[in-house]
Amino acid sequence: MTPVEVVDRVTQLYDASVASLQSALNDFITKGKKPDPAWRTDGRFSYPQVKVIYRPDGPPPVVSRAFGKLSEPGVYVTTITQPHFFRAYLISQLTMITNDHKVEFEVGLSDSNIPYPYVLDGAEGVDADVISPADFASYFPTPKLSQIGDEVPDGTPWIDDYEKPLALFDAARVDFSLKRLAHYTGTPIESFQRYILFTNYHRYVDAFVDWAVEEIKNENGLYKELVAPGGIRVDAKTKNAAKKVSDGPWRRHQMPAYHILGPDNASGITLVNIGVGPSNAKTITDHLAVLRPECWIMVGHCGGLRQSQRIGDYVLGHAYLRDDHVLDSVLPADIPVPPIAEIQQALSESAEIVTGDTPEALKKRLRTGTVFTTDDRNWELRYTESAKRINQSRAIAVDMESATIAANGYRMRVPYGTLLCVSDKPFHGELKLPGAANKFYERAIGEHIRIGIDTLERLASGDAKLHSRKLRAFDEPPFR
Repeated sequence: MTPVEVVDRVTQLYDASVASLQSALNDFITKGKKPDPAWRTDGRFSYPQVKVIYRPDGPPPVVSRAFGKLSEPGVYVTTITQPHFFRAYLISQLTMITNDHKVEFEVGLSDSNIPYPYVLDGAEGVDADVISPADFASYFPTPKLSQIGDEVPDGTPWIDDYEKPLALFDAARVDFSLKRLAHYTGTPIESFQRYILFTNYHRYVDAFVDWAVEEIKNENGLYKELVAPGGIRVDAKTKNAAKKVSDGPWRRHQMPAYHILGPDNASGITLVNIGVGPSNAKTITDHLAVLRPECWIMVGHCGGLRQSQRIGDYVLGHAYLRDDHVLDSVLPADIPVPPIAEIQQALSESAEIVTGDTPEALKKRLRTGTVFTTDDRNWELRYTESAKRINQSRAIAVDMESATIAANGYRMRVPYGTLLCVSDKPFHGELKLPGAANKFYERAIGEHIRIGIDTLERLASGDAKLHSRKLRAFDEPPFR
């Protein structure tokens, strides 16, 4: 079988399982017909699975790239969900493997069933309020938290020495996150792009939408449509497009997302307003990771910690003092989180282009250094303790999300970066008071968001190649 044939067969099996489950749900709701208990063993609701069987005649070839390779003989297996959405990704990963290794493929049904909530929304005529979740759970497969985890990305040794994981996330874990993404962001998974921008202020969203609306009016431009929460879609023909987005139901969603669709419907930019705090930052990156984005970067505000910094200056995070704590149990704070050189360089070059500054002038506005990320918004009230740690770390900025974004990118093998803008200087008496803050926002946000956009466009165009070997462990699954 070729990679295309593998994905075609996976798609057939998945579609058949979903159709069977939706039909059984419809019969249960509209006719009271209980499903045949045989579904528990006969595979009618099962996820498809792919096995890559590798039995080389000699040692495996040495492949320098970070993924799409097999380091040792064995059987590599994973379950698959949403193969229509992941089609290009799956074909690309399997093709890299077949280009360098002589393998066999096996495609079949797994012993893992698709939980009913993941297809209930698609069952015709279903009103989830008519029957209680307990009634559904009595007769249909349900999500089992014992089978949804991050043991593979967290480096837990695999028990079976011969059968190994093909991917970081299996179907049950992916489906769990896809539903959470739709819930938190208010947008369908089909709209998510491979290049992701995070912010923590809605003013950045307004600036992004204004830019996007102008971009989609350009007949020769890259982008043709903007997708916003609540089913809002605008294109070049939409009247008062920015107002339509602003008036939409984005307030109903905890972390609203906005997607400007690229030419292949995937290489555009997704902006997510994650709000304030490391908990939100971990939550959204835990779920976005299953999409296997090319990268994610953060643009937001920070407190400047050096006397020489000015309000509106930039901080390019190069290291992180992790006082956010939300990842300590899965990624201990003593594990280094390295900067990703390609993103650092792209952010720096984009800052030069967007600001119009010469390299010498930009050095006066942009500093590279350690960002202190805390989970305590009132860290200033612990001045003595905080000042000592900041001095020891040589941190130049403080915020509440950057280290979390970077650390979870490291953990989930997604290249990351952060570019912050100094909005106050708490150690030096320059506080963020309402009047000064508004003037700062009006001046700085448009430029800042454009630097983030330009960075992702450069990365998407191939002007800056992304490499992630430093994010990969010695016994990684083959899929990126």
